[in-house]
Amino acid sequence: MASVSRVAGSEAVMATPVALLSESVLGWSIFTIVLLVIVAFCWVYIRKYQSRQESEVISTITAICALAIALITSALLPVDIFLVSFMKYPNGTYKEWAAGNETRQQIEDTVLYGYYTLYSIILFCVFLWIPFVYFYYEEKDEDNSNKCLQVKNALKYTVGFVIVCSVLLLIGTFVPLESPPNQNSTQWEKVQYLFEELGSSHGLAALSFSISSLTLIGMLAVITYTAYGMSVLPLNLIKGTRSILYERLENTEDREEVEHQIDKLKAKCADGRPLSMRDRRNLQDLEAKLQVLHRRSRHLEIAERTCCNKVGSALRPMKILLGVFFILVALLFFVTLFISNLDKALHSAGISTGFIIFGTNLTNPLNELLLALQPVFPLDYVLITIITMYFVFTSMAGIRNMGIWFFWIRLYKIRPQRTQPQALLFLCMILLLIVLHTSYMIYSLAPQYVMYGSQKYLLQTPLPTADPSQGNHSTAVTKICDADAPEDQCTVTRSYLFLHRFWFFSTIYYFGNWAFLVVFLIGLVVSCCKGKKSVIEGEVDADDSDVSDDEYVH
Repeated sequence: MASVSRVAGSEAVMATPVALLSESVLGWSIFTIVLLVIVAFCWVYIRKYQSRQESEVISTITAICALAIALITSALLPVDIFLVSFMKYPNGTYKEWAAGNETRQQIEDTVLYGYYTLYSIILFCVFLWIPFVYFYYEEKDEDNSNKCLQVKNALKYTVGFVIVCSVLLLIGTFVPLESPPNQNSTQWEKVQYLFEELGSSHGLAALSFSISSLTLIGMLAVITYTAYGMSVLPLNLIKGTRSILYERLENTEDREEVEHQIDKLKAKCADGRPLSMRDRRNLQDLEAKLQVLHRRSRHLEIAERTCCNKVGSALRPMKILLGVFFILVALLFFVTLFISNLDKALHSAGISTGFIIFGTNLTNPLNELLLALQPVFPLDYVLITIITMYFVFTSMAGIRNMGIWFFWIRLYKIRPQRTQPQALLFLCMILLLIVLHTSYMIYSLAPQYVMYGSQKYLLQTPLPTADPSQGNHSTAVTKICDADAPEDQCTVTRSYLFLHRFWFFSTIYYFGNWAFLVVFLIGLVVSCCKGKKSVIEGEVDADDSDVSDDEYVH
């Protein structure tokens, strides 16, 4: 809204300065409050999962800032939809300040530059800042004496990421260009034409290509983490956790059983005879298992004394209701995405156009719901914001439950108060990539609404007359904007234009949606088959060090 007030410097704006000034102040106030809430949430979230012993100021600040950028970027789509809808009245006519094409173009450019600014920051974080901080921490020695060598080595490893970013920018700069108008021009004239095009528009095309390339990686993260998080988060809320008393009793029985087996093995060498290789290996495994059971016992005792466990028990009915709501939302998204992909398969122009489809040919429940909420301001904007944040939080839940993997190798675990700084940096980088793909996911869920928001336009329809001599008469009918609307009557969101700048990326995203649906079904089956979580789920593992365990206990 602040952008609208700033760019609408026309005579119509001067006619209503008080109204637009109040809208500008309100817009900036809402923006400031949202920004403060996002930063506060990021600080609390990172501090909750941050390791107490291995925390470092630079990695903490980087993680908080990167997570904040991810959340702010995810909130840009609702703003984009709101601004194009804000230009028109509910009756389909443009507001006074938006009546001119120049004013609307300025607003659209402002939104577009907002996208590119945030996306440029994401490029900087993914290819430079986060890798540098990660390698800086990796190169840290125990005495922490040579800072210059630490920075030098971190920069050396970061150069590889910078080279990849530069290659993507170059590809985006030159590949999409049209051929020079004069095919008989010299080589120098062709090069000069390329640089002229680069200066005029293809700087943005290069950035768009780089972001779209990152979005492909984000698509893989969405398929892996978000699809699983949409199933595991609600089912964990519904099923709850196991009883602490039962877990302690079970742990005591297991510990006594292991101690008995250890005593039996040690009895074999009571007379001084050495144990066989197999018995020694079994003894080592049993002693390691007994150590884990002792640590589990300490953690269960702490969990039983904490207030969080008592509060969680009191809030159990609310968790069940919230879990049922989340699973219904997940199923709604599944059905909607399936219908949308089926619609593209049946009615789009095909793979060579990126399966682009204008409007909806099959009834899309979520798109219809958003359109139905349009008359009740601002319910549709609230819903689209909730959908955006839902994807972000289910992604965070998926990463927490799965950990960070590289193919079949688990690199890091995400656990409260015990997550390594490198894991937090990976977590924020993955969320940045997921946010890039979220816009396309939401477009797939509600294509018509993401394209035009709540815009309407006036359609002149002829009236039948009994007497032809009276001439032709027509009446204006208000219709919701769609692909059939005149170009000057409906403004397309900048997000839609950005998503479909390169058709081959749209084609890959389309097939990625099918993979998302398959992984969601697999995750749903796995989550249903799994039993209740332990109260100390993920806190005690066999590969944890005693130092990390003591850090948590104390």
